[in-house]
Amino acid sequence: MAKPGKTGIIRIIDAFFYSMKGLKAAWVNEAAFRQEVLLAIVLIPTSFWLAETHIELILLIASVLWVLISELTNSSIEAVVDRTGVEHHELSGRAKDIGSALVFISLLLLATVWGIIAYYRFFG
Repeated sequence: MAKPGKTGIIRIIDAFFYSMKGLKAAWVNEAAFRQEVLLAIVLIPTSFWLAETHIELILLIASVLWVLISELTNSSIEAVVDRTGVEHHELSGRAKDIGSALVFISLLLLATVWGIIAYYRFFG
């Protein structure tokens, strides 16, 4: 059974505003997200200069956006865990550590994609 609520264009408009609220919350409350957004502001325009093909451009931009996606996911995990209580629990710690690992692997992906494409652009 579908849950009751808004449908159609109203639901889409509401979803947009919920997303903007989430981005604002991440910006205000998460220093790492702010740093990664600033990195994206530099790297995304740079990707248009660095990429020699449309596939390279897609990879460069996608790797940057993936970092932002992973940071938002990690921040949401941390918020839910912190909301449930301040006492230490093995599963809470595990969830936070896995979220952190997600961001770390995303940054490794970014460095790998950018490094390989830059290497072949300048030395290949």
